[in-house]
Amino acid sequence: MQAEPMVRFSAHDRDAILGRLDAEMFDLIVIGGGITGAGVARDAASRGMKVALVEARDFAEGTSSRSSKLIHGGIRYLENLEFGLVFEALSERQLLFDIAPHLVHPLRFVLPLYKGDRIGMFKMGLGMWLYDALSLFEAPELHERLSGEESLECLPLLRKDGLLGSYAYSDAYMDDARMVIETLRSAVALGAACINYAVAEEAEMVNGKVVSVGCRDTLTGRRVRIRGRHVISTVGPWTDIVAPRLVGEWSNILRPSKGVHLTFERDRFPLKHAVVMAADQQRRIVFGIPRHEMVIVGTTDTDYSGDPADVTTTAEDVEYLLKVTAEYFPEAKIRANDIVATYAGVRPLIRDNAETESKTSREHLILEDPRNVTFVAGGKYTTYRLMAEQAVNAALNSFPLDLQVRFGRNDTKCPLNPLATTAAMAEAEALVPVLAKEFKLNPRDVETLVGRHGLEAVKILEKDLPVEPGAPALTSEERYWAIEARHAIQTSMCLNLIDFYARRTHLFLARRDHGFSHMKLLSSVFASELGWSDSKRQDEEAALCQYLQAELGWKQDFSLSFVTS
Repeated sequence: MQAEPMVRFSAHDRDAILGRLDAEMFDLIVIGGGITGAGVARDAASRGMKVALVEARDFAEGTSSRSSKLIHGGIRYLENLEFGLVFEALSERQLLFDIAPHLVHPLRFVLPLYKGDRIGMFKMGLGMWLYDALSLFEAPELHERLSGEESLECLPLLRKDGLLGSYAYSDAYMDDARMVIETLRSAVALGAACINYAVAEEAEMVNGKVVSVGCRDTLTGRRVRIRGRHVISTVGPWTDIVAPRLVGEWSNILRPSKGVHLTFERDRFPLKHAVVMAADQQRRIVFGIPRHEMVIVGTTDTDYSGDPADVTTTAEDVEYLLKVTAEYFPEAKIRANDIVATYAGVRPLIRDNAETESKTSREHLILEDPRNVTFVAGGKYTTYRLMAEQAVNAALNSFPLDLQVRFGRNDTKCPLNPLATTAAMAEAEALVPVLAKEFKLNPRDVETLVGRHGLEAVKILEKDLPVEPGAPALTSEERYWAIEARHAIQTSMCLNLIDFYARRTHLFLARRDHGFSHMKLLSSVFASELGWSDSKRQDEEAALCQYLQAELGWKQDFSLSFVTS
């Protein structure tokens, strides 16, 4: 097939983008560069709208890189009778398999049931049939009932005592931060102007309506004023903080909830299938999720107050998740020192007076404010595309009729990346031996590159820089990471080591050494690409070390005998 060119979304384009933001008139200004904002930008740009998007930190730095990294209907929402939410999510799950096959992958889940559980085998079986029916029986595999013996074959380390059996069903895992990046790249290919590290500080009002937003580039201090017909706020858990800046008087709408996850090496916690674990008298769900690079255990679900940027993992959070894991997998003897990394995020749940955090609905809210701003909050990652479509439709209500007609139809059911369609992925996988030989790389590293980028991997490899005479030889793995770093800088506006380690890749979460063995190499790539001085390079390396210490700060206080013995 004739490969299409890579989308340019480069760190080197920031000055030009800031110039566009300051000079042009936009149909839509999107504030917030998580998955919802990225989805809104892509949706609006696909309609032919001129779109500007600003993100105060890095793209996906908030909730959108700190999820359970699942694309799922939400089996537990059936008990809350949220059938519409489950149906929407399962429909979007099927679509995401098609439009992002390099990011969304089928995964088999096992839900074990024990004597004394609040929900028995018969009732759970009915729920499974309903789950498949709501997916219109289009799951990768339909559910099946497993005996106790069959359950242990799937999960050999599972607790045997009292095990009645289990149900196996299908959902999916994904790469959440890269989903944001690929969605933004698609929006940029359609003409959107998107930039990170640009904070929306205030809004200009004329006749009671927002007509422009003043933004500051936090890297250079440069200020720009973005003029637009309408503003959509997609800042998630920051909604109640940002809204007063935009419109003044505001009544809080969120019930923020903290979610913590742990990561493990696959060899230490060898799950062949994902497992659904009940906690707190079966009221909460904790997942054990195997991926090719790690196993994730999570999440917690507790009320949170304060700035979402300050959320951290505590020793209590870790103890809670390890205790649930130990109840289901006592023979695994998982302890605190087995944890590779942790991450914490804040869900922007809508306040609905539910009894507990876990009972709070995951439905989203689209609020049309008469001051020319549409606020979007809540919802599930899985339904981001649909949420974005509804948000843009709501925003169009404030547009003149001729523009409502002109921008009335979107086109977001096409692949996010034309070089990573299902057909392109298959073609790229067949090329692995050829590419490995041509570019003198280990086939395993090429296979990883292809799995992440599809046919775009070919173009990425073609841009790999030749080794300078006299430079030390790099291993295949070192070359792979240098190639990924260069690609991230040039096509995802990756500006520093933390962005790369925490969001463009899973180096921080998946590696026992958090990828620090490659830090000098990677900082040299960033220095070469971005023109860092020696002192700047040292500062960036120090910032990465400080990030690690902050994310794993709970270890300093962790002295609980339950998990350390």
